Amino acid sequence: MKQYSEQSANCPHCGHHIHITLDTSGGSQEFYDDCPACCHAIHLNMQVDEQHKTINLFIDADDEQIF
Repeated sequence: MKQYSEQSANCPHCGHHIHITLDTSGGSQEFYDDCPACCHAIHLNMQVDEQHKTINLFIDADDEQIF
């Protein structure tokens, strides 16, 4: 599987279209990035499936997290 992948998404806060470069070399990851338009935190959850060679990216607003 390639180590880098680029995916497009929309900011859950303002709807701005963003491009996200994902580094899959570390496996599945959970991280935050700021929207370049509204500067709100975006929660990203990347699931790497080595067996099926797929990457699933789940995006939500930081304030939607349930602990």
